[in-house]
Amino acid sequence: MHGRNGLSSRSVADENFSPIRLPRSRHMDPYVHEGERGTTMSTVMVVDDEERIRALITRSLASEGHRVVSANDGAAALDRLAAEQVDLVLLDLVMPRCSGLTVLAAMRERHDVTPVIVLSGVTDIAARLDAFERGAVDVVAKPFSLVELIARCRRHLTGPRAPQSDRRFLTAGGIRLDLDRRRAHVGDHEVTLTEREFSLLAHLMRRRGEVCRREELLHDVWGLDFDPGSNVIDVCVRRLRGKLHPDPPIETIRNVGYCFYGD
Repeated sequence: MHGRNGLSSRSVADENFSPIRLPRSRHMDPYVHEGERGTTMSTVMVVDDEERIRALITRSLASEGHRVVSANDGAAALDRLAAEQVDLVLLDLVMPRCSGLTVLAAMRERHDVTPVIVLSGVTDIAARLDAFERGAVDVVAKPFSLVELIARCRRHLTGPRAPQSDRRFLTAGGIRLDLDRRRAHVGDHEVTLTEREFSLLAHLMRRRGEVCRREELLHDVWGLDFDPGSNVIDVCVRRLRGKLHPDPPIETIRNVGYCFYGD
């Protein structure tokens, strides 16, 4: 049986969560909670209009040692994001005043590339793909398991460690990517890429000279374990090619995928 907050009673009971009594932070801000392990690991923002969901997620993240800030609607989230830096955002899709998709769009307009995990009670695949297109790094369907959600947070907060020489810049085919600042240059000119376009280009450049299959790109760049049956990759590649003119080094391998061939 599912409550209105999207969490099933079983998923909460199975994880042995006792009644929530969250300690106030030393700043006495009810929307800020410090990590419980002494040393704060990362700052995570939780945005959801359901107080119980915010409390459950906050408790779990704080027990991992993270500092948690929260907001009860999209407008409040944008205000807080403008005031402080966070490492990850957990964002509900459907909220009053300002939806999750609106928040995502506003963040990208500000060139804020903070990773965002969307929490969605919407089962429509088009809405989930829209979230990915607007820059979400992951979409978690409600009702969800808190254990799985925290594991996904851990993955996006740590990420794979690149070799030391490859940690900051990628350069090939006349293109230079600054992986820290998420900025791209073609020759001497900076080009503006969306978060998804940047991630796709970085993936192709790391695998230059190799064919990247569509299934691989859907999994590694879009976070999907299935083919949604849409042309989401083709649209993203087409936009990339338009920005990497006059000679974009991305080749289509018919019915297979794409290859970056720049030296």
